[in-house]
Amino acid sequence: MRAITSEIASQPALWRKTAGIASAVAGLLPAPGEPAAAIGCGTSLHVARAYAALREERNLGTTDVATASELSPHRSYRRVVAISRSGTTTEVLRALERLRGSIATVAITAVPGSPVASTADDTIVLEFANEQSVVQTRFATTALALLRAHIGDGLEAAIVDGEAALAGALPVKPTEFKQFVFLGQGWTVGLADEAALKLREAASAWTEAYPAMEYRHGPISAAGRGTLVWAIGPVDPGVLADAADTGATIVNGGFDPMAELVLIQRMAVELAETQGLDPDHPKHLTRSVVLP
Repeated sequence: MRAITSEIASQPALWRKTAGIASAVAGLLPAPGEPAAAIGCGTSLHVARAYAALREERNLGTTDVATASELSPHRSYRRVVAISRSGTTTEVLRALERLRGSIATVAITAVPGSPVASTADDTIVLEFANEQSVVQTRFATTALALLRAHIGDGLEAAIVDGEAALAGALPVKPTEFKQFVFLGQGWTVGLADEAALKLREAASAWTEAYPAMEYRHGPISAAGRGTLVWAIGPVDPGVLADAADTGATIVNGGFDPMAELVLIQRMAVELAETQGLDPDHPKHLTRSVVLP
């Protein structure tokens, strides 16, 4: 079995474990009302984007999100949450070094004692969610599960849906499509970006992601037979109807968005393997981007 396959399958159990530790680390994360920012790169950026949107939806405080290399030096925060699975991502490390002594920082990582863990003021280590595969799956969703639990989201429905997403068949055969489009609204925009990245990384697929209401503003012109449009979380039904009118196939399953991501991870692995690709070790990618 490939590492990524077992890592995908472990996610609901890890979400349950994370729900049990969330209260113990609550004091390290932004408190209600604190202005905060969340940063990361790649998959971690998409988790940061989902968290920032959720925190603002819950009226818990202004929360910016930025790729780690683009965090503005002209804004003030009480706390910055930095996400890095390996704890070695150069841009995250540089951002934390710039913030040291001026803004409180907390890192969420899978590796204790890593450069990111050592540089942040506080660290939450999810070592049990670490991965062998280059392509992130369980660390990302476990970090998001922790952040959701911290802001008051119950995880039991997500866990049940995640188990169902592992047990059932995929809703489509990925080999029937040449274009994969993922749509989100609110906090699931970040998860749509993450879904597209999974297929792009693992299977070298033509993938796109949009806030659902933006899809009509140009991108829908590329849709047609051979296009899969997948809604992550509730999406305006008019957008999906317009996409269906192009001949595209629509998936609107209704699982918790993290469980939808589990299905999409499975689809990425299946598509990669049908093309003779190794989803554990995609071409041109390493487990962490470490710059000279």
